[in-house]
Amino acid sequence: MTQWKIREVRPDDLEAAARVERLCFPAAEAAGKEALRARIQAFPGSFFVAEADGAVVGMINGAVTDEPAIRDEMFADVSLHRPDGAYQSIFGLDVLPEYQHRGIASALMRHMIRDAKEKGRKGLILTCKERLIGFYESFGYRNLGRSRSEHGGAVWYDMLLELPAEVIPGEES
Repeated sequence: MTQWKIREVRPDDLEAAARVERLCFPAAEAAGKEALRARIQAFPGSFFVAEADGAVVGMINGAVTDEPAIRDEMFADVSLHRPDGAYQSIFGLDVLPEYQHRGIASALMRHMIRDAKEKGRKGLILTCKERLIGFYESFGYRNLGRSRSEHGGAVWYDMLLELPAEVIPGEES
């Protein structure tokens, strides 16, 4: 079984991050290389990668905001990031197809939740497609219903995890 580690993104991860994003999201939804570069520069403290076999195989990232739901403008405008904001957003949770179903996505999510707790955030927010609602609910997220987001022309659902969560699912208490 492949072992991986999770670490904060570095500027030299840009090419690998762009490849992961491109392979994990449809073109209309994927962040482009320049958007990822801007995210890495603006909020590296809330952009983590999973590294296995010497390469980036997954990532999780998002700006911090005082808003309780993601707006489409947040994906492209890093100036909306508020380092001391109340909510950690999640713009993307990506794992290369050949590394999926090994627990990497769950480990990345637990890492982001733990990091948000340590930073005193009020909660975490994300949008997801209907087929992923159950995955996020397994971490304690609540489905708030259909999102106003029209990102990439897809139907999205707003999800909220309020902190402090008692226990992060999958971790020792």
